[in-house]
Amino acid sequence: MANILTIGFYIALAVLVVILVLGIANLARTDDAQASRSNKLMRLRVLVQAIAIALLCALGFAVGAFS
Repeated sequence: MANILTIGFYIALAVLVVILVLGIANLARTDDAQASRSNKLMRLRVLVQAIAIALLCALGFAVGAFS
């Protein structure tokens, strides 16, 4: 169980880094849809961060770090 949660956590971190890089790259764009795209990427980043934190907490419970 802990191995599955660890893999899921690392996948969530990788997705989070990709979304963050896309958001930073989006700042360099100057088209009309830039603000809307930036807002969508920010919401997606917050969602993935919440998933990563939930996986990290579940991993802590699984390995017995929390009593």
